Amino acid sequence: MKAMALTRAGAGRLEAVELAPPHVGPTDVLVRVRACGVCRTDLHVVDGELPEPAIPIVPGHEIVGEIEAVGGAVTAHDVGDRVGVPWLGWTCGVCNFCRSGRENLCPSARFTGYHLNGGYAEYAVADASFCFRVPPNYDDQHAAPLLCAGLIGYRAYRMAGTGTRVGIYGFGAAAHIITQVALHQGREVYALVTPGDVKAANFAREMGATWAGYSNQPPPCPLDSAILFAPVGRLVPEALSRIVPGGVVVCAGIHMSEIPSFPYRLLWEERIVRSVANLTRQDAREFLALAAEVQIRTHVRPYALADANDALSDLRTGRLSGAAVLLP
Repeated sequence: MKAMALTRAGAGRLEAVELAPPHVGPTDVLVRVRACGVCRTDLHVVDGELPEPAIPIVPGHEIVGEIEAVGGAVTAHDVGDRVGVPWLGWTCGVCNFCRSGRENLCPSARFTGYHLNGGYAEYAVADASFCFRVPPNYDDQHAAPLLCAGLIGYRAYRMAGTGTRVGIYGFGAAAHIITQVALHQGREVYALVTPGDVKAANFAREMGATWAGYSNQPPPCPLDSAILFAPVGRLVPEALSRIVPGGVVVCAGIHMSEIPSFPYRLLWEERIVRSVANLTRQDAREFLALAAEVQIRTHVRPYALADANDALSDLRTGRLSGAAVLLP
């Protein structure tokens, strides 16, 4: 099968390869990939910012496809089902984290496109327990961003609490999805983008943001919470300076540049800084049901599988609005 693979750690680009058809274990399903979103985490893997990926590795964890074969022990899915495959690819099920509903923190967890070959290919194998039905009101390419930008965005959004005024730093794939959820729930969204990035600010306004401006400027009012989708450490003290007492700053990325020191007064008055790590299967069930209810519109730019490096480059340099999606 055709695939785009990282063949050398930190290489910064993928190679076109031919791989043998993947083996289907007793608890696995074989998915013919119809679409695979391009996530910033893929970029961190390709650029060597995440430690010890499997090498070679096929990236991609926003997979939508059709099941073509099922393992002998699989009962939840059938051949012909359309499923989504996210970042969380396997957990042990027996550690304290798994048994307490926090499988996203399982120390033995394996992740799609990082430890397990992902969706930058014609086929992918996934554990059937970590595959999810895709809402039928989405076609393949518009469903793909829901599998990470949506899922991780949703977990970060829930961690931000119930305040009315939500600040979002960095307005890309996750932000444009979560903005729609927040507006559906009657909240206000304040988008803070890279200084000078008029395109991103306009995109935020098009998606319904109450206000859009630059991340080095104060929003027009204090924020109840802030979500950092931009992996930029200096935005942590900036966001802290913009939230109300008792407010929350949520760092949504798996990788972030160094956070500079900042005065204690920014954290005082019970402000909180927290990270979001991975996702749980319950997150996926809840969010995909919510996506069908809200009828979230995902903005995508399609690329051929062979053009995966172009998609990564466009993401790396900020040339994307919405999400890049590979179409094998």
